[in-house]
Formats: sequence, C-alpha cells, structure tokens
Amino acid sequence: MNKKEGKYNVGVLVMILSTILILLWLGAAKFYDFEAKAIQGLVQNHPLMSWTYNVMNYRTVSNLIGIAEILTAIILIVGLFKKIFLKWAGALMIITFLFTTSFLITTPDVFSLKEGFLVTDFFILKDLVFLGLGITLWCDVDKSKLY
Repeated sequence: MNKKEGKYNVGVLVMILSTILILLWLGAAKFYDFEAKAIQGLVQNHPLMSWTYNVMNYRTVSNLIGIAEILTAIILIVGLFKKIFLKWAGALMIITFLFTTSFLITTPDVFSLKEGFLVTDFFILKDLVFLGLGITLWCDVDKSKLY
C-alpha cells in the first residue's frame, strides 16, 4: 500500500474492503430463489434489462448478475495487490451501480409518501456511494495516493 503524507488513507481502504464484502455477499445471494424473486420487479421494468427475461428464466438472470458482482469483488481483491486492477474494478462498479441506481427511475411506485415523508427502497440508495467509489477508482488509481 502507498502512504499518503505518512499515513494510509484508511477511509478509501475501508470503502474498498466494505465493497468487496457487500459484493460477495449480495452476489452469492443472487444464486438463491429469494433474491432472484426480489430483483425480478426491478429487472423487468428496466428498459435495458427487461429483455433478459425473454431469453432466460429469472434464476439464470439473477445468477448472471451474481457472477458480475462476485467477479467485480475478485477484481477489487486483486487490485489491492496490483493497483491497475482497481481501475478496471472501478469501471465495472460504474456500470453496475449506474444500472442499480437507475432502478429508482425505471421501477414503478418505487417512491411513496409515508406520513407525508417521501420514501423509497433505500437499499438502492447505498449504491450511490458505491458509484462514487467506482468513479474514484477509475479516475484516481493512477495518482497512486488512493490508500
């Protein structure tokens, strides 16, 4: 790891490690029926993803998404030792999390009012942070001061 002003940038390292954990966990969950069913409404309503259900069943679609998440996590792990891989993991994260955050727009009734307060499926909002990390990795990995 590179030092930044004599200290490690622990924040970026924690974000990378947390992202690895979450991608592995959620990626593995995609291989189970409960998760395949849970994402079905999101994927069915997405204009760039809905076609997948015309050529594959919901479990296969979920499995492919899980493979992409796990592959991204593995590339992040390798990137901890070979920095160039962080750049490519960042690119995969940008693609992945642009799709997932767009579910907020493409999924009907994703927003509702609860006691006059606008709420949504907040689990999708976390992906904005992951998107930010992906952009950081893609743009800043060559500056060698990430962590």
